[in-house]
Amino acid sequence: MLSSKALRLHTPAPLLISRESTQDVKLMGYDISAGTQVIINAWAIGRDPSQWEEPETFCPERFLNNSIDYRGHNFEYIPFGARRRGCPGIHFAIVVNELALANLVYKYDFALPEEVKGEELDMTEITGLVLRRKSPLLVVATPRFD
Repeated sequence: MLSSKALRLHTPAPLLISRESTQDVKLMGYDISAGTQVIINAWAIGRDPSQWEEPETFCPERFLNNSIDYRGHNFEYIPFGARRRGCPGIHFAIVVNELALANLVYKYDFALPEEVKGEELDMTEITGLVLRRKSPLLVVATPRFD
């Protein structure tokens, strides 16, 4: 599931839906009063150097033989939220994205335009309700006639 591994660096919603603290709690030295709106920064969690070795590097192999997955059971990786507060459409979203990607890869060969080199790609993101690339990715799609 390569697409789900990309979610660590490029999470669809960088700030998860806010929640309200139901009781007073002390978390990592901070006092959080009951009734406080709490927003989880999933983008920062996915890039936390205390949780990930080389956090800015895309390395899907780090998930091999590892129980960490996108379903929200491991709090170091929560692109869709966690537990009962997780996204109800998580499984649908993953299946639809993987199906769409598989169909594209099966039916087309993709390449960068001749004047663009892979190392020149700008992967800078723009923040907002959802993350998106700052500049569009232009590719040349050639149909396969297998």
